[in-house]
This record gives sequence, C-alpha cells and structure tokens, in this order.
Amino acid sequence: MPTLTLDWVELAAIIGAIQGIILAGVLATQRANRTANRLLAFLLTTFSIYLAAGPYYRSGLIRVHPHLFATHWPTLWLFGPLVYLYARAASDRSWRLDRASLVHGIAPAIAVIFMIPVYALTGPEKIATFERWSAHGVDGFPAYVDPLKYVSGIAYSAATILYLVRHGRHVERSYSNLERVNLRWLLWFASATGGIWLMVVVLRVAHASLAIRDAHVAVTMALVVYGIGYVGLRQPEIINQPLPDRRYERSGLDDAEAEQLRDALVSVMEREQPWKESELTLAHLAQRLGSTPQRLSQVLNSQMGQTFYDFVNGYRVREVQRRIQAGDAKMFKMFALAMDAGFASKSTFNDAFKKHTNQTPSAFARSPARPLAHSTSP
Repeated sequence: MPTLTLDWVELAAIIGAIQGIILAGVLATQRANRTANRLLAFLLTTFSIYLAAGPYYRSGLIRVHPHLFATHWPTLWLFGPLVYLYARAASDRSWRLDRASLVHGIAPAIAVIFMIPVYALTGPEKIATFERWSAHGVDGFPAYVDPLKYVSGIAYSAATILYLVRHGRHVERSYSNLERVNLRWLLWFASATGGIWLMVVVLRVAHASLAIRDAHVAVTMALVVYGIGYVGLRQPEIINQPLPDRRYERSGLDDAEAEQLRDALVSVMEREQPWKESELTLAHLAQRLGSTPQRLSQVLNSQMGQTFYDFVNGYRVREVQRRIQAGDAKMFKMFALAMDAGFASKSTFNDAFKKHTNQTPSAFARSPARPLAHSTSP
C-alpha cells in the first residue's frame, strides 16, 4: 500500500472534490428549478471526478486500484456542454432537455468509444499504459482525440458567453428590476471556465509538463467548484418566459400605429405611474396598454431609443430627483425614496441614478443646480 503524501495542490483538489460531491447531492434533491439544479449537480460530479484523479495518480493509488485508470478522461469533454446546458436551464425555467439536447453528448460519447480499448486492458496492462503515458505522452487512438477537448471546451465557453450576453439584453428589454433575473454571476463563471481552457492550451503550447498543467487546472477548478455550487444552490427560478429567437416578432406596426402606441404608453406612465411597481415587466405593461410585448418593445427601441429597463428606471430616477428637490431627502433615507419610486435594491438604484444623471444620489442632493434626468416624453 503506497504512502499517501499530499502537497497543497492535491489537498485542494481533494477538498474541492468532496465539496463538489456534497453540493451535487444537495442540488439533486432540490425541488425548485429541477432541470437546472440537476444539470449543475451532474456538472459538479464531473468536476469532482476530475479533481480526484490528480491525487489518485500522483499518490500511486493507481498501482493498487488500476481499474480506475482513465475514468476521469471523458469528464473533460462534459464540462463545456454541461456549462452551456446549465446556462440554458438557469435562464429559462420552461426549457427542458429534449432529443435535440442529445447533440451535446456526441463528443463525450466519441471520447468514451475511443477509450474502450484502454478500459478493456487488464490491471497490469493499465499500470504499464499509465507509466508509458507519463513518460512519453498519450499514444494510440486517444492521442488523436485528446487535443480536440480543448477545442470543445473553448467553443462551448464562447457559446455560453454569447448566449448569456443575449440573455442579458433580453432581460433589459423585458424587466424593470434585474435583481432576480440577471445571470451576471453565471457569465463570470462561463468566462472563468473559458479562461481555464485557454490557460491549459497556453501551457500545452509552451510545452509545460503535464503535472504543471494538471496542477493549475486542479486549483482553478477547485475554486470554481466552490463558487458555482454555492451560488447555484441559492439561485431562484429567475425567468418566466423563454428567450425569443429574434429581437422582434413581426408586429405589423406602421409608423402611425407606432406613434399612437408611444403616446398611449407615455400617457399611462404619467397618469397611472405603473413604474412604482417594483416587479413591473414588459408583458404586464403591454397588457395594460392592450398591446403585445413585441409591439411595445419595438416602440421603445424605434420611437424611444431605449430598452424597457432604462425607460422605466428613467421615470423612477426622476421621481427620486423630484422628491430630493422637494426636501424629502432631509426627512427620509435615500433608499426609502428609491423604494417608493419602484426600485427594489440599493445597487440597482445607484446604478440607474448614475446612468441617467451622471451623478450619485448623494452628489445630486448636494448640488445647488439640480437638473432632472432627460425626459422620455415625446
């Protein structure tokens, strides 16, 4: 039995693997947002298998349990597809895995097929293969397929980032409060996974040793496991409608109808003040106007030159400005004024206020000349 000696990299990998398995178990039992949580549980499990592989090889356990040799290899082909599918499921609770989703399993399946001759080896043959690969690099059929895992990882990271950017634009066209619907954290996660793939490619091109490449991947992936697991565990079901395939469906609006809808929109916003509802959405406002989200979105972009998010928050910012000018900021906290105007969080209020006025709320309150934010009225 080999003596198990762990350095800090291997210890981080083991802790990350254990943490990933625990989080995967918790996520798999969650009833809310089941598709997203189960995909994330599967992703964390594959992470954990990969992380555990480093200590397995470097400690010499392969010579005691050789039949586990290369079981981690297909997981490298699963990271990209699972991150992408998780992004789809997390951004749209109506999305489900279907037959079309099976296309994302083709590359991992091919990778497994190429490894079947390796898995069929006897224990001593696997040990000999491990020692040969350690000394001279991967050979045989796996050597032809192995570099493609980097292409897959980078391509899926790029696809995930593009999807999330598109999702962010859709959210701003449909919601006035982004606190419960934005996936900025997942965009950072997808960018981090893309960075990991690029780092490994650079190390490979620089002819860094396999041990160094594995060490960098293990440490960075351990950090990712902690981050994605805990954030994903707290992530609510965030969006009630799927992303449209096109920016606008054919609305059939001519210029005269668009102007009429714009006038009706401004009238409702000023008379009924629906912007004070913190969870106001494009669909709710369109229903109030007797129109459709597609038509209203078209009017906002073509007639107003704004997203729904900026349009609504412009009214909210001006209301806060009005109350500051009226002296209400001396009697109430600034965030209380923001909540009365329809903002749901301090960060959203501060960001929107600065975007519309180029000032912070406190700076505006101290300013002797207090011009209101630009009006959206025609």
